[in-house]
Order: sequence, then structure tokens, then C-alpha cells
Amino acid sequence: MRKIGWFDIYVEDMERAQAFYETMLDTTLSSMDDPNDPTVQMRAFGDDFISHGAGGALVRLEYTQPGPGGSMVYFSCDDCAVEEARVSAAGGSVVRPKFSIGSHGFVSIIADSEGNMVGLHSVTQ
Repeated sequence: MRKIGWFDIYVEDMERAQAFYETMLDTTLSSMDDPNDPTVQMRAFGDDFISHGAGGALVRLEYTQPGPGGSMVYFSCDDCAVEEARVSAAGGSVVRPKFSIGSHGFVSIIADSEGNMVGLHSVTQ
């Protein structure tokens, strides 16, 4: 069992953010209700909640700071350059284009339509 099993990416405009992630990741997000608060809007990335979680690490980078907004989510990709190429058209921006992280693969750092920085990670491409 991996240590992280769920993440929230906070947004201001749900429709804009949903369109961004669906376009960039070429996927479909589904509505998810909060049974305790009907005013909460959620869109879920597909997951069966059993087979896997998400890996993680403590990282120090020049262009980030700890504290609010200091966490980074990385989406797994076959080749992160493919999703990176969709970012601008979807309403985001590329912060750092695809680069090697040695034997751990490749990463692209992007800002989504809401200003959140997220990573794209591929192992072999």
C-alpha cells in the first residue's frame, strides 16, 4: 500500500478547471458528491480506491516554497511531453518543459487554469 491515496486540487471555476484537466490528460472526470455538504462541487479522476495510491517525496526547489501551495501533485503519463503539449490550449502554462530526472524518468512542471502548479511524470519517454 502506498502512503498517499487521495489528493485534492482546489479550484475557483469548476467548469474551467474540469475542461483543463480533461483536455490536458485526455480523460473524463466524473461528478462526486459530498454527502455532508451539498454545496461542495467535486470532479473525480478515475480510481477504484483499492489497487493503487500515489508515490511521493520531500523536495526542495528554487521556484517553490513550503506552506500553503507548497505541495505538488504529479500525474503519471506515458510521455509527459504529450500532455505538456496540450497545456497552453487548455488554458494553462508550461513552467518548466520536459526534463530528465535521471534513472527516475522525465518531468514537466505546468500551471493549471486555476494557477496550481502540478507535475507530469513519465518513466521511459
